[in-house]
Amino acid sequence: MDNKKIEKLTEVLQKLNEAGVTESLRKEALDIVSNINPIELSIAEQNLIEKGMNPQDLRHLCDIHMDVLKGELDKIKTKIEPGHVVHTLIAEHDKILEFLTELEEINFKIQKLNSYDNSLEEFEALKTVASNILDAESHHQREEQVLFAEMEDRGITGPTRIMRMEHDDLRAKKKFLIKTAEEVSKLRFNEFKERVNDTAKYIIFNLRDHIFKENYILYPTAIESIKKEKIWEEMKKRCDEIGYCSFTPIYTI
Repeated sequence: MDNKKIEKLTEVLQKLNEAGVTESLRKEALDIVSNINPIELSIAEQNLIEKGMNPQDLRHLCDIHMDVLKGELDKIKTKIEPGHVVHTLIAEHDKILEFLTELEEINFKIQKLNSYDNSLEEFEALKTVASNILDAESHHQREEQVLFAEMEDRGITGPTRIMRMEHDDLRAKKKFLIKTAEEVSKLRFNEFKERVNDTAKYIIFNLRDHIFKENYILYPTAIESIKKEKIWEEMKKRCDEIGYCSFTPIYTI
């Protein structure tokens, strides 16, 4: 990407974060990112961060680029049947993205409160959604022990190493969010709000970005590199042994 495109992208992202997602800004952003592939997007994100942009301010870019590439994900799904290892992982990603939207809404409501009131539903809702997000552990274990392992056996080690590191980083943040949700009555309310706000925003941005990279870079690479159906069948058995999440759609197991 050239510097002019990065500058334009930075300008649009700043507008999105200041004014929210308007139709004209969405169209402007779509025009810029429509010809950017996932790898180029990662480079653009890093360049923007190095230029001083807060990583969390890039969240709209990820959302809009997902819109652009939605058709590409649909194409991947047509190549695989429900029950296929990758089909299950994608379906779980869809559920996790729903949880992140819930977390975003709950955090927005909590930040407007001035004091703790245990009769308000927001505090219990925070515990529930944080628990749901943490329950993705078996999803990550199936990725690491089965899918990533097969890719690494074929010499594809860079992307999987990054994904493993991100799993570790996000796992710690998820646990901290649950701990904070459970300690609300013991903390000064402003401290509670700050912890929730910082941790929720971190998880929302980084987990959306993580899912984006897996859906559009890692999973297509896996399907392309692991050719034999018999190997996928063996991988499915290993996934079954590890187990699934409480939110894994039954139709895709």
